[in-house]
Amino acid sequence: MRILARRKGLGSRVLKAVASPLRLNILRMLYERGSLSYTEIMNLLKLSPSRDAGRFAYHLKTLLAMDLIEPDPTSRKYGLTDLGKTIVEFSDELDESAYRKKLLVRTSRLSIETFDRNKIAESLVREADVPVDLAQRITREAEKRLLKFGTKYLTAPLIREFVNAVLIERGLEEYRHKLTRLGLPVYDVTQLIKETSTKSANVEKIHAAAGDRVIEEYTLLNALPRDVADAHISGALSLSNLGSWVLKTSGFMHDLRYYLQRGLVNRTRHSELVSLDPPKSFRAALMLVINVLRLATAELSFEQGVDCFNIFLAPYIRGLSRDEVKDELRRFLASVNLSVFTGVSLGLETVVPDFLSQRSVYGPTRENLGVYADYIQESNLLATAIVECFRERETNKPIFTPSIIVKVRPETLRDPEAESLLLKAHGLAVDGLPYFANLTPRGETYASFTATGMRLVDDWKEDWELDTIRTGCIDHVSLNLPRAMYESGKDRNSFFRNLDDLSEMGLRALEIKYHIMRKRAQEGLLPFLMQKEEREPYFRLENSCCLLSLIGLNEAVESLTEKPIHQAGDALSFAEEVAEFMSKLVKGYAKRRGIRFTLALAPDAEAARRLAQLDVEKYGLAEVHTQGGRENPFYTNMTVTPYGAGLPLDDYLAIESRFHPAFSSSHLVKIPLKESDEDAEQLLATTNKIVRQYRIGLYTYDRSLTYCGNCQRTFYGEQQKCPECGSVNAITRFTREPARYTAK
Repeated sequence: MRILARRKGLGSRVLKAVASPLRLNILRMLYERGSLSYTEIMNLLKLSPSRDAGRFAYHLKTLLAMDLIEPDPTSRKYGLTDLGKTIVEFSDELDESAYRKKLLVRTSRLSIETFDRNKIAESLVREADVPVDLAQRITREAEKRLLKFGTKYLTAPLIREFVNAVLIERGLEEYRHKLTRLGLPVYDVTQLIKETSTKSANVEKIHAAAGDRVIEEYTLLNALPRDVADAHISGALSLSNLGSWVLKTSGFMHDLRYYLQRGLVNRTRHSELVSLDPPKSFRAALMLVINVLRLATAELSFEQGVDCFNIFLAPYIRGLSRDEVKDELRRFLASVNLSVFTGVSLGLETVVPDFLSQRSVYGPTRENLGVYADYIQESNLLATAIVECFRERETNKPIFTPSIIVKVRPETLRDPEAESLLLKAHGLAVDGLPYFANLTPRGETYASFTATGMRLVDDWKEDWELDTIRTGCIDHVSLNLPRAMYESGKDRNSFFRNLDDLSEMGLRALEIKYHIMRKRAQEGLLPFLMQKEEREPYFRLENSCCLLSLIGLNEAVESLTEKPIHQAGDALSFAEEVAEFMSKLVKGYAKRRGIRFTLALAPDAEAARRLAQLDVEKYGLAEVHTQGGRENPFYTNMTVTPYGAGLPLDDYLAIESRFHPAFSSSHLVKIPLKESDEDAEQLLATTNKIVRQYRIGLYTYDRSLTYCGNCQRTFYGEQQKCPECGSVNAITRFTREPARYTAK
């Protein structure tokens, strides 16, 4: 009876032992942190050893007497007994029960549920791989804080913030990193809507921008190593197209013969899209091209090219008049401009190149249509008609997408019809629209280009079809060369070591993206580009380029030598030394990894501005060499010498020509036009000089344009008001920044 009486009284004595808030805090502390020493407990409770020692010893003795804690003679620390753990959990249950029915949570599934701490623990284990015991302790601490505030209405993001706060306080940064929630604050979404509205863009731009922000955060937090992500954020390098880094490739070069032979066959499971038969007319062929470009847009982030456009479509215009051809082309160009949301480049051949001349034709009928050499007149007519369609709009709003790449081969300069086409193209160049590809130097025969400067040539598998079409650009990473120089203290050896470190991170990031794209292809997330015919996918992803691009070569050189590159001497020699060093480094990495890494000067105005602004903030304007002045600093990109440096044209071309072999994958040279340069013959003479004297692969004649919506006319230069009607609000200014025209 006495034993039974003592058992009945045990519960009341235990409850009396934990009636003191201090004693209950000691138990909770040991529950959450594990075993602690006498001194550690006192310090955590913020008790003074001289003033509170007696009181603390009394409370500790009470807990020991009730078997709620026990000492460890070896470690000389106190830990909880099973009864002590039960008391803590019972106390938490009491606290929770007071609010549990009142505490509601709006979940990410758009439902309202009663708060349940077990779901927090499950998320910790599932999302961040937190051990179960630790997850339970973190959950109890987060729950205790939520209950303390007495909030009646919670959201999933708020709960996650409390959990992350507990993780940070406990130094569990690795788990917090994995548990980070992606998304935008309400204020940012509101500002995004306002900013998009001021640019007269449609609502899909808002969707795309918001989605890009989420994918950017995901990429930096989850897809890339911490050192690479930190290098991007800090401005040591820049990852392009970050909003689609883990989803899409950057650029692609189509082969129209693939679709002209097979039609547009949809083999994607669960798709509602229909298939199209091989085209039997010029109109059907152009419609097929438009649909190919539209479907590819969803799987590309930047640019798609259609090379040999006039060669492959030449069989479809046999028997048509020039007017009929132009009428169809006008509709085609307008449709591409209105409905394809990546850049589009159309490669126009001025002659039928030897490597295509004897290839069998794919045309409007299944019968033997001969070879492409049989369609020289038709291919010339088609290229000429495209140029004329562009010129018809020169007084109205110009067409900037698609762009045309006019190819100049050695045979072009010996063929009267090709020269006539070239002269008409230079008449269009007066408006700054076409691009010209110089294929006269040795080794350039099979090169394909896009308007962004991307160059594909037979230097990987040494087969023009495998290396230049049905492949493209995975993406590019830009290195901040001025930052590498500033961090080196202007010491050459240290600068090259910095370049080596930066390059390793940039190439590693590109390699990660290459493998991510292969994974996306295996998952079926690139269904159009990875469609298969006889087991071979349309997109030869393994032959695609990964571009390591340099930004600010001129400014890095100027920082060391106190002279820009175009002043020659030591500055030019050092720039060539850097280019040679980087070229060898990238080639060596490509050989070791078996991936097509190449060195480039890729156009990236956004990165050029961001990296310069970050360097100005870090080092001060007085220490940083930039272009653009105090209000709009930026680094040189896309070319070696700064655009608009005031160099004589021959000097400018000579310098850029020296660097083309090193930056062979992307190097677009812009030639500025003056107001007086309005003569096609004069521009053709410049082209003849370029193809005979300079190894420049891709170039364009450039001028700013102003369009008036009232007059529906285009004028040369950046006009502040319409020269015709005087309107200020109706004008739009267009500049090529840096590779394609954009509205300012």
